Amino acid sequence: MATVSSRSPRALEAAGFFLADVQAGVGPFLGVYLQAHHWAPGRIGTAMTIGGLVALVATVPAGALVDSTTHKRGMVASASIGTVLATCIVLFSTSFPAVVASQVLTALTGAVFGPVLAGLTLGLVGQDGFDRQFGRVQVANHAGNVAAAALSGYLGWRFGFTAIFMLAAAFGVLAIATVYLIRREDIDDQRARGMPEEAPGPSEAAGGFRLLWRSRPLLLLAGTLCLFHLGNAAMLPLFGLAVVARGQVDPALFTSLTIVIAQVVMVGASLGAMRWMRTRGHWWVVLLTLVALPVRGVVAALWMTPWGVVPVQVLDGIGAGLQSVAVPALVAHLMRGTGRANVAQGAVLAAQGVGAALSPALGGWIAELYGFAASFLCLGALAAGALAVWLAARAALPSPFRPSLSNPEPAHALDRS
Repeated sequence: MATVSSRSPRALEAAGFFLADVQAGVGPFLGVYLQAHHWAPGRIGTAMTIGGLVALVATVPAGALVDSTTHKRGMVASASIGTVLATCIVLFSTSFPAVVASQVLTALTGAVFGPVLAGLTLGLVGQDGFDRQFGRVQVANHAGNVAAAALSGYLGWRFGFTAIFMLAAAFGVLAIATVYLIRREDIDDQRARGMPEEAPGPSEAAGGFRLLWRSRPLLLLAGTLCLFHLGNAAMLPLFGLAVVARGQVDPALFTSLTIVIAQVVMVGASLGAMRWMRTRGHWWVVLLTLVALPVRGVVAALWMTPWGVVPVQVLDGIGAGLQSVAVPALVAHLMRGTGRANVAQGAVLAAQGVGAALSPALGGWIAELYGFAASFLCLGALAAGALAVWLAARAALPSPFRPSLSNPEPAHALDRS
């Protein structure tokens, strides 16, 4: 393996920090922003779901593009520009077509970030260094979310929602600048696809969702995460809407607080995941994330006050922080030597996207028809399905799901029917 400059991994971590405020546009602030413009919860959820469905379609091709391109830094830059433009659309118009167009553009560009960060990490440090380095990137990403949310809350309170949009644009510029600090010669494009450096020529064409059907471990993982995100994705924006609707808090400051609490916990959870994957195995790390969700739903339903945000978001931070490291690392191990590492990342992200896309509409309409408490309980109950799949799956999973990962067997994972 060629020597990699120490500057390049640090630059990747810096890019991960600034991409925190770019990846999802204005993210949770969008709900309270639209609510301030007299949007009902069901309508907000429908607009977000449309964007999520587009992300579902775009994620697998994005992963395939990352596997095939030699311009991964350019992909980050282009996606960052697209996301900033998408936030500007909502700033100038809150009509339904404008908001949907913004969500669609955000989805198309945001589909790139997960696979390309994983690809850049593999390209820089290879499979053996992936778990540790990607964990560091995710820690930086969560820290960036803390900084962006705190700044957004202050700027939104002090200057209004427009300042939040401007901050997202500034972070986009800094993300582009830092990703180009990664030395091009340090990125091995063979290694970035999950292939050994000496492997000649391109790998077999990636099949996107065919990977899920051919690989039982990937299919079980994808099904579990789909159910998890169906219950999880809408909980934060709905909790913000529930508390803000009671007029107890400033919308920008409260939404900022929800993000900061979760992201601070995610920093610690990501650091823990780096260690626990090696000592306990990936299966146990994912299990912890699934247990947190039903508890979160009950707490949210019973404690819809400004103080309730603390336990609700601590539980979110545990689940999301552990998953942000464990899931990409697990997929990378399963795809070792196949040359399809990033399209597999895209396929699993797309399966998560099915749940995440449907969650806002499901949660929003339940909240509108039956109240926020019923919505939280229903969303939390969906985690029971994810837990059942994951518990039943343990015996069927190959060695990469268990603690010893020094000699993973990717062919074993791909060929099981």
